[in-house]
Amino acid sequence: MKKISFIAIGLVLSCNTQQKTISEPSQKAKEINPATYAQTITEEELKEHLYIYASDDFEGRETGKPGQKKAVDYLKAQYEEINVPAAKQDGNYFQEVPLEVSKVPQGTLAINNTSFNLGEDVLTFTAAEGEYTSIVYVGYGIEDGDYSDYNDLDVKDKLVLIKSGEPVKEDGSFVLSGTQEKSPWSNMSEAMGKKSNLAIEKGAKGVLYFDTQNFARFNKYFEFMKNNNSGKMALKAEVNDNFIVLLNQNAVSALKSDIENDNTPSLITADIALNITSGNDKVNSENVVAILKGSEKPNEYIVVSSHLDHIGVTADGQINNGADDDGSGTVALLEIAEAFKKAAEAGEGPKRSIVFLHVTGEEKGLLGSKYYTDYDPIFPLSQTVANLNIDMIGRIDPKREGDRNYLYLIGSDKLSTELHTLSEEVNEKYTNIELDYTYNDENDPNRFYYRSDHYNFAKNNIPIIFYFNGTHADYHRPGDTPDKINYDLLENRTRLVFHTAWELANRDAKVVVDKASK
Repeated sequence: MKKISFIAIGLVLSCNTQQKTISEPSQKAKEINPATYAQTITEEELKEHLYIYASDDFEGRETGKPGQKKAVDYLKAQYEEINVPAAKQDGNYFQEVPLEVSKVPQGTLAINNTSFNLGEDVLTFTAAEGEYTSIVYVGYGIEDGDYSDYNDLDVKDKLVLIKSGEPVKEDGSFVLSGTQEKSPWSNMSEAMGKKSNLAIEKGAKGVLYFDTQNFARFNKYFEFMKNNNSGKMALKAEVNDNFIVLLNQNAVSALKSDIENDNTPSLITADIALNITSGNDKVNSENVVAILKGSEKPNEYIVVSSHLDHIGVTADGQINNGADDDGSGTVALLEIAEAFKKAAEAGEGPKRSIVFLHVTGEEKGLLGSKYYTDYDPIFPLSQTVANLNIDMIGRIDPKREGDRNYLYLIGSDKLSTELHTLSEEVNEKYTNIELDYTYNDENDPNRFYYRSDHYNFAKNNIPIIFYFNGTHADYHRPGDTPDKINYDLLENRTRLVFHTAWELANRDAKVVVDKASK
């Protein structure tokens, strides 16, 4: 994950004709026992795959590196072996994802002839050049409903200054919510992107952003990049001349010393010279996409996803194998594909099409899934019924108390009440896992809902479920190795995803989206 076990013996046999029918499936679905095919998902096969996929030979599967190429070749070979065809019409399992990585930028920002050095008082990860004699201060830089900091302001081709946070009333309640509850405009992980994107959409050439929390956070990342001679990776389609520069207290005081107390937008006269240069290197990477066509509704799609990449090799040469993150999800997806294929070979294949999507660049910012949803969806998003995303399902969260037979579920109720209900009923009928919704809380500070590939589907109003076992001491460490996986839990969790996909594919009607995306 950009930045999640179970005694299965006998559980799959607990299904009988007296159990309740899930979501009123069609008569054909009632005659088929999917547990027959779920039983083909076994500890032994998951383990065999994972000991290969998370071995040292794959060198941590960092996006664009040789180990990642070995990973996609392995996945392609597995789909060819089980005879599940490529999703693309030309028969290619690989969806090329054009990426660029920026070199660590260098330079300064000068305000009224005082220079502020990159990496000390200012931060950015791209080139930022130009001279300006004024800057538009837009306060919090928010536009939401009837509230706008941009009223009567023209920011086209201008430099914009924005601060973190959101407006608060005298009684301490927030203007946007009218309550004591903050909005996403205050969330550290989301707000900077939301505000900067809004400014760029309104025509701003660049953004200067004052946020002490994010400055400290990104300063660590900048130092890491500098010390490792690495840069920020992005989709090539999103690399442009616009820029965002983070300011600390020292730098912003040279522009507007009262910024923390003044929320009123205004025009600030100042001589600003940006002389920050960088350069981009192209990165070749790819998603791996296979499909099993539906028997009755082939143009409706269930997408089951996992990310194929990990974080590579440490500076001192240790390999981050990523057995849990996300080797566990990757091999689960292979086993789910094989189970559906066996059903199809028996004449009991899914009514809707099942897309098996292995995405690249998750660790670099959900890039592979973003490319699939926002730039090149192989199958129309309007015909995509749901996304089931698997990211870390082979370990146990040491912070969690209680039975080891658990799984964190995130997002099942965010867009579709029916999907959440279906998920609960499938689990009760087939796998009896304790479904833990701790990280589904809107106020969860980890913000996991926004941190794996399902989010790129959810933002497009496609119902999702994110399956996750939580983090552990080996998360993003060389210790995330195949020998530490709980294979009995991995088996049962994988079967849960299979059964959920089966119900989604075979029910008469698509699950209804009855909630708005956030």
